[in-house]
Amino acid sequence: MPASPVLLRRRIQLADRSADKVHFALVGGPIGEGTVTKYIGGALIPTLQVDRGDATNLSMQLATHLRELILSGDLPPGTRLPASRVLAVEQGVSRTTAVAAYEQLTSEGLLVSRVGAGTYISDDVRPPPARLTPSPTARLPRLANISHELSEQYFPRLEHPSSPRPFVTGMPAIDAFPMAMWARLSARYWRGARSEIMSYPDALGLPKLREAISRHLRANRGVVCQADEVFVFAGAQDGFMQIAQILLDPGDRVWMENPGAIGARNAFLSRGADLVPVPVDGEGLDVAAARRLCPDMRMAFVTPAHQHPLGCTMSRDRRFELLAAAEESGAWIVEDDYVGEFHYGRQPLPPLKALDGGGRVLYVGTFSKALFPAIRLGYAVVPPALVASFERALSAVAHGVSNAIQSIVADFIAEGHFSSHLRRMRDLYRGRRDALMDAADRHLGGMLALSPTDTGFHTIGLLPPGLDERTVAEAVKTAGLAMAPLSRFALSPLAVQGLTLGFSAVSPQEIDRGVARLAEVLRRTERDRPGSGRTPARRS
Repeated sequence: MPASPVLLRRRIQLADRSADKVHFALVGGPIGEGTVTKYIGGALIPTLQVDRGDATNLSMQLATHLRELILSGDLPPGTRLPASRVLAVEQGVSRTTAVAAYEQLTSEGLLVSRVGAGTYISDDVRPPPARLTPSPTARLPRLANISHELSEQYFPRLEHPSSPRPFVTGMPAIDAFPMAMWARLSARYWRGARSEIMSYPDALGLPKLREAISRHLRANRGVVCQADEVFVFAGAQDGFMQIAQILLDPGDRVWMENPGAIGARNAFLSRGADLVPVPVDGEGLDVAAARRLCPDMRMAFVTPAHQHPLGCTMSRDRRFELLAAAEESGAWIVEDDYVGEFHYGRQPLPPLKALDGGGRVLYVGTFSKALFPAIRLGYAVVPPALVASFERALSAVAHGVSNAIQSIVADFIAEGHFSSHLRRMRDLYRGRRDALMDAADRHLGGMLALSPTDTGFHTIGLLPPGLDERTVAEAVKTAGLAMAPLSRFALSPLAVQGLTLGFSAVSPQEIDRGVARLAEVLRRTERDRPGSGRTPARRS
């Protein structure tokens, strides 16, 4: 029994495709009688292929790859492309997919179809000129002067921990975050009206979050402020950048704690400020020394609750001295209260902002430490005299923060979850701090003198004479520990050498194991130190 015309046609196609032609047998007609022979033609494109593991749909992949070949000149104008049926067979896709790719490129003017003749690269397509190789002596467009002047001062760059490990600083206990509660609040938000959840965010901050922050600060930090004095930013660093942009001119002199916070330092440098390194002692920033160094400052930056990185708390007398100095100079004070919520001993001193009767202090806070780093949400409380200026400046240039994050945090605060979370975390961090101090007593044996602390997420360890902090920091990094030398935070040389030790991010058991590893590193470093009188260990 002869094969059906349909099966016969299919067999002929498969048999003759290698000859670059396809015979289409007429229904009911034998081969050679009434047969139409159609030559495929068209360019061979061996580099064209689709990736079925890619999330992009197949027609878009074909269109993208063909577009690149056309615009690069690999497929020059006038080139005939394979018929859509042939392209579909070669790529293992449906003909509809191939047709869609051709139609897309035709709509862009890259392809033209000629009835009965096929699809061609448009004659109007002109490949880009060959890329010129710049001469070694060619002058490139210049950077802004500030970029040249501060390229060295910006270092060290900001570094954020990617995961919890022993002694990492600035990372909260993400293992103890109330994820289920957060998920419920998130789900409730996304069930809201689309007009509210999908619109552009307010550049000044979501009103209900500004109100929630002001209420929380009044009740928990003693900072009396109104909601319109609170401005929301994409993290504290964004707040420092905006404050510098609004309040500083190039050349303005800024008192900076030495050592001090890198992020704020770089924000003020980017505005062209002249930073004045001021020494820090057990009472915080040395105001008397600052007056001698620079009596006409424009701004002072301080971390009173937990000096960064030394960990001391600014005394009450120093706080009043600083407020008086700002009043005399007509200057602003930026108070970074990055971990002021976390205190483990007696009731902490009130923030500078709570003592400010002259309207000089801008209070900066962050949820990246109190909640989790990825939230990138911070705020600043500005004096009433600056409210209009901040509203005008931020409305002109700021992009605002995601409404979703702001709304969820506002509900988290307003419903009491934030206060409960803070209380739990204080107990947790107190236990982890105690675990660090206990482990240091058992393992370190005087090799590193840890400073006691009643606030914050970290403390420091001072090295004995003869050990170089950078050498030790590099060695502990190799051992899988996260520690930074104090000199990393310094604008001018320090009289002591030491390392930062965070205790907030990992469990007491991990802290104990980390201190034991640290002790091994310190012993090895001391043994290998030139002039130690001991034979260096042989390295394999």
